[in-house]
Amino acid sequence: MTTILFWDIDGTLLTTGRAGIFALEDAAREIIGKEIDLSQLNTAGATDRSLAAQILELGGITPNDGKIDQLLQVYSEYLPQSLTRKQGAILQGVKEILSHLHPNRNDVISLLLTGNTSVGAKAKLTHYGLDNYFNFTQGGFSDTVADRKAIARQALTSAQELVGEINLEKVYVIGDTPKDISCCQAIGARSIAVATGSYKLEELQQDNPWWAIPSLPTPDVFTNKIGLENS
Repeated sequence: MTTILFWDIDGTLLTTGRAGIFALEDAAREIIGKEIDLSQLNTAGATDRSLAAQILELGGITPNDGKIDQLLQVYSEYLPQSLTRKQGAILQGVKEILSHLHPNRNDVISLLLTGNTSVGAKAKLTHYGLDNYFNFTQGGFSDTVADRKAIARQALTSAQELVGEINLEKVYVIGDTPKDISCCQAIGARSIAVATGSYKLEELQQDNPWWAIPSLPTPDVFTNKIGLENS
């Protein structure tokens, strides 16, 4: 049965240095009509859709789906250029594991499970050269839902459409925040928590992930841990 790997983006696959804040501020200025300082906005584990609602409220606008969609659309237009304004990076072990698993195996599939919109996810992964490892029409994104658990359920349904029957003991959610752990537990999967974002390893361990690690290990260690034969 196919092993499913659901990957978070920010703090797990890569860091943008919070460059997305520039795009959110630009979008807020255009949609709300005034400058809003978002430098202290807590984005760890948040979804783009929930952030858009917060920003509208900060600007004195009652959020609704139409306004949220409008802000996110403008944000997606500003994001590619904003990513050049900070020095980000692919995080440790990511490229090695993805390269090891892709594209020569048919027993494992990597999908995104992220608080980003699909357009935002594609912009970030393209900027850092990881877009070839994922598709952006399957997985879980915050295009239409703000709740991370709902995004996880969306991702699981998407995986079932791709591979058919799924054994939840072969489904892993890899993320860097307690919200990644909780959304994984909500679908009955196994959580791999990596302390490469804003949470320390000890903080992540408090939420009882299946595996908590300081950073992603070598491909051999990773595949052995999730029960894949090395090839």
